[in-house]
Amino acid sequence: AIFGQGSLLLLHSPSIPPLRGVSLRPPGALAMAFPRRDLSSCSCLMLVCALQVMLLLPLIRSEVSDNKSLVMPSTQRIRDANRYRNLQGCEDCQSGKDRGITISYTDASGNIKMYTIQSRDLSASWIWKDSANANHEMQDIDLRGQSSLLEAVTTTKDHDKYTMEDLSPLKHIRLQLRERRKMARAAALVEQSRDAEYQMEKEAIARSKDLQNRFRGKYSVWRREYENQKPDSTLKLMKDQIIMAKAYASIAHSKNDNIWYNSLMKHIKASQSSIGEADSDVELRPGALERARAMGIILLMAKENLYDCDVVARKLRAMLQLQEDNIIAVKKRSTFLIQLAAKTIPKSLHCLSLLLTTDHFVHGYNRKEILDTKKLEDNSLYHYAIFSDNVLATSIVVNSTATHVKEPENHVFHIVTDKLNFAAMKMWFFVNSPPGVTTHVQNIDDFKWLNSSYCSVLRQLESERIKEYYFKSNHPSSLSDGHENLKYRNPKYLSMLNHLRFYMPEVYPYLDKILFLDDDVVVQKDLTPLWSIDMNGMVNGAVETCKESFHRYDTYLNFSNPMISRNFDPRACGWAFGMNIFDLKAWKNQNITGIYHHWQDKNEDRTLWKLGSLPPGLITFYNLTYPLHRSWHVLGLGYDSGVETKEIEAAAVIHYNGNYKPWLDLAIVRFRKYWSKFVQLDNPYLRNCRAVFD
Repeated sequence: AIFGQGSLLLLHSPSIPPLRGVSLRPPGALAMAFPRRDLSSCSCLMLVCALQVMLLLPLIRSEVSDNKSLVMPSTQRIRDANRYRNLQGCEDCQSGKDRGITISYTDASGNIKMYTIQSRDLSASWIWKDSANANHEMQDIDLRGQSSLLEAVTTTKDHDKYTMEDLSPLKHIRLQLRERRKMARAAALVEQSRDAEYQMEKEAIARSKDLQNRFRGKYSVWRREYENQKPDSTLKLMKDQIIMAKAYASIAHSKNDNIWYNSLMKHIKASQSSIGEADSDVELRPGALERARAMGIILLMAKENLYDCDVVARKLRAMLQLQEDNIIAVKKRSTFLIQLAAKTIPKSLHCLSLLLTTDHFVHGYNRKEILDTKKLEDNSLYHYAIFSDNVLATSIVVNSTATHVKEPENHVFHIVTDKLNFAAMKMWFFVNSPPGVTTHVQNIDDFKWLNSSYCSVLRQLESERIKEYYFKSNHPSSLSDGHENLKYRNPKYLSMLNHLRFYMPEVYPYLDKILFLDDDVVVQKDLTPLWSIDMNGMVNGAVETCKESFHRYDTYLNFSNPMISRNFDPRACGWAFGMNIFDLKAWKNQNITGIYHHWQDKNEDRTLWKLGSLPPGLITFYNLTYPLHRSWHVLGLGYDSGVETKEIEAAAVIHYNGNYKPWLDLAIVRFRKYWSKFVQLDNPYLRNCRAVFD
């Protein structure tokens, strides 16, 4: 704004574009009339007039009529929005006078410059307005400067719009379509935002349901971040103090410093007395914290008087070596105890076997057996083979299988046990056999063909070298193997019940197919579809167990032996016994039992594999095993606590292979429920023996 004599001058510069849709009125033109003359007689007069026009033109440009409004036209709505005021009747505007105008500006270096120009030198596009309305214009400028971005955009759009009377019908239709598209886009964005928000909410709810927080109740934002998270921090501190005190006491003893030695030993005994058998801070005896403080003070004083870096380091290394030896001894002891517990019969199961055997002979059940022998050889039925000396475990396998079949009368269970448990097994299934199914119990000692002249394992067990290796703990070979050999001393590896699976055609000569089940499995689905699987001429149908580099042939066999490396692939995928469908026709054609005998004889000195039934099984059925889907058989519930619950519940058969059998106290607690739900807790035999499996 440039102030002249009582007037306000609004500049319109080419560098500042005017408002859109606004045009400036040209100044009032000077009406000049010339009388008509003849062209030949008015030549001189026209020249004079031209000179006069040139002289009067600047004056005409500088004059602005006071009664003319030079403001741009606009609609009433735009004038109201911009607070436009028509400056009609500007009394103070003196259009006929020339005014001096002072302009100030800042140059590139920041210095203020001023210069004066005359109004007559201004462009004709510059417009004068009445100074009485200057305050109103300044107020409009301030209000526009303080408006929000949305108001500015709205004002700009309002300037671009025409009144309804100015729009043609075609433009009016386009405007309506544009408005509809804008509203549709806005509605789509809002709906999209709602859908995204709803989806995020659903995902958050799903994540919260899957969250398994073991430390419930600690959600307060006001909780102490540094609360005692470790319940044995004080206990560990006191144990560390005892270690350092022993080191300093040893140094004091070597220096014959009895005062320090006696003082340290006194504090060591006091700390050990406070610890006792504690496993956490809450189990420490009263006064333990004060004794820990006293021990800290005496250790600080001992460090000042007895500390020698080399001596202390030497003492600590000796103590570390001693502790490592103790850890190795404890591990060996732990392994031995686990193996001992795994092969020990629980008291309740031993009681069960005794009661059943007693009732079998006392009540004469040995003479009351009624059995339909035709079913035992009927190939139209579904036949199962179970070899076990555990009465309760066998009953769980039979009960869980019979629970999920549709026609129990078409299912036959062939059970083979040893002479010691034969009466108990017969008595149990005579009284507690599932309704509809057929159970047939046999004694392995009744198989006269199973002798040392025919069976390689029985022949090897008669040798003195094998007896010394497996039954004399002080044998040099046993001592050299250490705790790794302990698991192979389990009687199941020497029992013929464990190797009877390689003689299926001899045990069941009239059957074409049979499903083998271990006594540590639980059936969760109907297994009858296994009989309809086309195994493409294979003998054994089993689930493969290889995962990446685990459970492949090189895990079980000694590939440093040329006989193994020449005949087998070390990366071949292993499989598991426990649930196997055997085609006995193909078995006989392939002479599987003969292959088993061949490799069992080669391993007489145990150089091909360790004791057990799985390694010879991998060799015997090499390239003769049909892989079943993993959902048929899930393993590891007897040693791997990380088996997923979802995988267990989807499996047809779950297998408790390993030392942690479900009927032992060693069992993994969260897996036991799948087995214990088939235990008949209301059975009088189990109640009398106080058999509890919770």
